[in-house]
Amino acid sequence: MTTPVCTSAATAAEPTTARFVSYASFSSYVRARGPVLLRTARSLTANPSDAEDLLQTALTKTYVAWERIEDHRALDGYVRRALLNTRTSQWRKRKVDEFACEELPEREISPAPDPAERQALHDAMWRAVLKLPDRQRAMVVLRYYEDLSEAQTAEVLGVSVGTVKSAVSRALGKLREDPELSPMR
Repeated sequence: MTTPVCTSAATAAEPTTARFVSYASFSSYVRARGPVLLRTARSLTANPSDAEDLLQTALTKTYVAWERIEDHRALDGYVRRALLNTRTSQWRKRKVDEFACEELPEREISPAPDPAERQALHDAMWRAVLKLPDRQRAMVVLRYYEDLSEAQTAEVLGVSVGTVKSAVSRALGKLREDPELSPMR
């Protein structure tokens, strides 16, 4: 005689309980890590609303795979990968919006600088540099005319980088105050 197999209420409820436990752990993860993950999503999109949608999609994919994820310490990496993959898919499927307009937008073309004005500015700047004390003038010339770094300038002159920084700063302040350069600003 066979014994009838009887499923108890506890046995039938186990899948529901397991789903509730996984939902609870997923919910606590989202509450704890949501703001950090949203910042990541915002770095992938220009629009804050798109970032929220992107995160929602990635979290949905994560929830579907929640039971298959073996190492829950690596969840952030999993969600970030889902964010990136989702964003890449969106980018590939993007549509180009076209708008009809009555006039074609023309680029505003700025007039080319007058060569005589450029030369006058160059000459005035050089005269102002020549008014600087010898040491400051040497540092400004090496930094801005010879295009050396602060470290290279310091090495050439045999001084510290800090000395170059402070002397160049003072020299630029004097150049800003030079009356010959004031009308050209």
